[in-house]
Amino acid sequence: MKIIFKIFIHNLLNSAKDLAPIVLVIGFFQLVVLQQNIPNFTDIVIGAGFVLFGLTLFVYGLNLGLFPIGEALALAFIKEGSIIWLLIFSFALGFGTTIAEPALIVVANEAANVTQLNGLIKKVELQSYAQMLRYTIAISVGLSVLIGVLRIIKGWSLMHLIISGYLLVIITTAFAPEYIIGIAYDSGGVTTSTITVPLITALGVGLASSIRGRNPMTDGFGMIAIASLLPIIAVMIFGMLW
Repeated sequence: MKIIFKIFIHNLLNSAKDLAPIVLVIGFFQLVVLQQNIPNFTDIVIGAGFVLFGLTLFVYGLNLGLFPIGEALALAFIKEGSIIWLLIFSFALGFGTTIAEPALIVVANEAANVTQLNGLIKKVELQSYAQMLRYTIAISVGLSVLIGVLRIIKGWSLMHLIISGYLLVIITTAFAPEYIIGIAYDSGGVTTSTITVPLITALGVGLASSIRGRNPMTDGFGMIAIASLLPIIAVMIFGMLW
């Protein structure tokens, strides 16, 4: 029990250090630049405490559960020699984590609201538009993780994949409706957030560690980069077809 408490305190202090720059920036501009009192100071302090506590538990949970399970599953699939199931799992992992991503839910709903306000969709289509946008992005991330796994297995060059991906981004940008371009580029960022990144990273590192001839440092990373490109392309295609 004492060991767990010490680890928690250590993580709590690290989280406080991570949040300190944000607090200092907000405090400086509010008190020094704007020269105004902080509104609802008590609520802000309580909220900051919740954020600090939640971030500490989140980081501890990643190290305790998500990272090990991602690496363990990759190792298990390689030992079984089941490449097909590994690819199916990779797609399902990318799809499932993205659908559950809180940032994506916010962006999809906001994109639907703004699109409806500009008269591009009807109000009755609002929920359907947001859901289709989320599913489009989730499917594209699933495919991204699958491609990332194939890259590690086959030893494909990450540089060639990234260059090809950006060329496709440029081509689709030229043909996509103007209103969808900003949404598409933002989608590439929100998909690689709090839930998706830890599991995909753990899967890549675990897979590279399990395959002879692969280096976890050079081969295990890079999946996040691929996962941030395909959603951009997919959303712009979504905008062309909607």
